Amino acid sequence: MKLRTFFLIAPSVFAAIALSGCSTTSGKGGGISLLHSSKSAGSTTYIVALEGGIVGRTGIKLSDSDLQRALEAEYRALESSPLGQPVVWNGRNASGEVIAAAPYQVGSQNCRQYTHTITVEGKPTTARGAACRNDNGTWTPLN
Repeated sequence: MKLRTFFLIAPSVFAAIALSGCSTTSGKGGGISLLHSSKSAGSTTYIVALEGGIVGRTGIKLSDSDLQRALEAEYRALESSPLGQPVVWNGRNASGEVIAAAPYQVGSQNCRQYTHTITVEGKPTTARGAACRNDNGTWTPLN
């Protein structure tokens, strides 16, 4: 029973730690703003598991730092963003927002559909996808 409790509490603790570097914006519709993107060793595993996320499927070439911010936003939207609330990120040459839909079950896995709008040189591109959460807390995109 204690192990089960750990697996129920651990994701919430991780989400709280991951979001500690974020702040809520007070602009139109609110949202979570990613203020900095220092790559921590703990988040690397979660970002790599996204396999480039849906931002990687757009064909848009982003700098490493912008791509990192975009993938962190995808992970945070999937992991803990309330339904329809954007997770906003700003990079040097690009910006974007990720909006996750309501979670749903596929077998024993929690899954979410989401959209990611990336803006480069004033031109927005929107990509849609879905991902399912693994037992270890990572998210795997659905093809």
